[in-house]
Amino acid sequence: MANIKSAKKRILVIRKKTLENKIANSKLKTTIKKFYAAVESGDKAAAAEAYKAAVKKVDQAAARGIIHKNAAAHKKSQFTVALNKMA
Repeated sequence: MANIKSAKKRILVIRKKTLENKIANSKLKTTIKKFYAAVESGDKAAAAEAYKAAVKKVDQAAARGIIHKNAAAHKKSQFTVALNKMA
Protein backbone atom coordinates (compact mmCIF):
# COMPACT_ATOMS: atom_id res chain seq x y z
CA MET A 1 0.00 0.00 0.00
CA ALA A 2 1.21 3.48 -0.83
CA ASN A 3 2.44 5.78 1.91
CA ILE A 4 2.59 9.04 -0.01
CA LYS A 5 -0.59 11.11 -0.15
CA SER A 6 -0.47 11.65 -3.91
CA ALA A 7 0.08 7.94 -4.53
CA LYS A 8 -2.92 7.10 -2.35
CA LYS A 9 -5.02 9.53 -4.38
CA ARG A 10 -3.82 8.01 -7.65
CA ILE A 11 -4.93 4.58 -6.43
CA LEU A 12 -8.40 5.90 -5.67
CA VAL A 13 -8.66 7.71 -9.00
CA ILE A 14 -7.46 4.67 -10.96
CA ARG A 15 -10.03 2.45 -9.22
CA LYS A 16 -12.80 4.84 -10.18
CA LYS A 17 -11.64 5.14 -13.79
CA THR A 18 -11.22 1.36 -14.09
CA LEU A 19 -14.79 0.87 -12.90
CA GLU A 20 -16.07 3.46 -15.40
CA ASN A 21 -14.16 1.75 -18.22
CA LYS A 22 -15.56 -1.66 -17.27
CA ILE A 23 -19.09 -0.27 -17.29
CA ALA A 24 -18.56 1.40 -20.67
CA ASN A 25 -17.02 -1.78 -22.10
CA SER A 26 -19.95 -3.85 -20.86
CA LYS A 27 -22.43 -1.43 -22.47
CA LEU A 28 -20.46 -1.58 -25.71
CA LYS A 29 -20.52 -5.39 -25.78
CA THR A 30 -24.26 -5.44 -25.00
CA THR A 31 -25.00 -3.02 -27.84
CA ILE A 32 -22.93 -5.08 -30.26
CA LYS A 33 -24.74 -8.28 -29.23
CA LYS A 34 -28.09 -6.55 -29.76
CA PHE A 35 -27.01 -5.52 -33.26
CA TYR A 36 -25.97 -9.04 -34.24
CA ALA A 37 -29.18 -10.44 -32.73
CA ALA A 38 -31.20 -8.02 -34.88
CA VAL A 39 -29.24 -9.08 -37.96
CA GLU A 40 -29.85 -12.76 -37.15
CA SER A 41 -33.58 -12.15 -36.75
CA GLY A 42 -33.72 -10.75 -40.29
CA ASP A 43 -35.62 -7.59 -39.35
CA LYS A 44 -34.02 -4.91 -41.52
CA ALA A 45 -35.57 -1.96 -39.63
CA ALA A 46 -34.51 -3.23 -36.22
CA ALA A 47 -31.04 -4.00 -37.54
CA ALA A 48 -30.71 -0.47 -38.93
CA GLU A 49 -31.63 1.04 -35.57
CA ALA A 50 -29.28 -1.30 -33.73
CA TYR A 51 -26.56 -0.43 -36.27
CA LYS A 52 -26.85 3.28 -35.43
CA ALA A 53 -26.64 2.55 -31.71
CA ALA A 54 -23.69 0.18 -32.13
CA VAL A 55 -21.71 2.62 -34.27
CA LYS A 56 -22.35 5.40 -31.75
CA LYS A 57 -21.16 3.25 -28.83
CA VAL A 58 -18.05 2.17 -30.74
CA ASP A 59 -17.21 5.81 -31.54
CA GLN A 60 -17.70 6.79 -27.90
CA ALA A 61 -15.49 3.94 -26.73
CA ALA A 62 -12.77 4.95 -29.19
CA ALA A 63 -12.99 8.58 -28.09
CA ARG A 64 -12.56 7.56 -24.45
CA GLY A 65 -9.66 5.26 -25.26
CA ILE A 66 -11.48 2.07 -24.26
CA ILE A 67 -10.75 0.59 -27.68
CA HIS A 68 -8.20 1.69 -30.26
CA LYS A 69 -9.43 3.90 -33.10
CA ASN A 70 -8.39 1.31 -35.70
CA ALA A 71 -10.26 -1.40 -33.81
CA ALA A 72 -13.30 0.90 -33.80
CA ALA A 73 -13.03 1.41 -37.55
CA HIS A 74 -12.72 -2.36 -38.06
CA LYS A 75 -15.82 -3.05 -35.95
CA LYS A 76 -17.86 -0.40 -37.77
CA SER A 77 -16.80 -1.91 -41.08
CA GLN A 78 -17.92 -5.35 -39.89
CA PHE A 79 -21.28 -3.90 -38.84
CA THR A 80 -21.76 -2.29 -42.23
CA VAL A 81 -20.92 -5.50 -44.07
CA ALA A 82 -23.34 -7.49 -41.91
CA LEU A 83 -26.10 -4.92 -42.46
CA ASN A 84 -25.54 -4.79 -46.22
CA LYS A 85 -25.63 -8.59 -46.51
CA MET A 86 -29.22 -8.53 -45.25
CA ALA A 87 -30.48 -6.87 -48.44
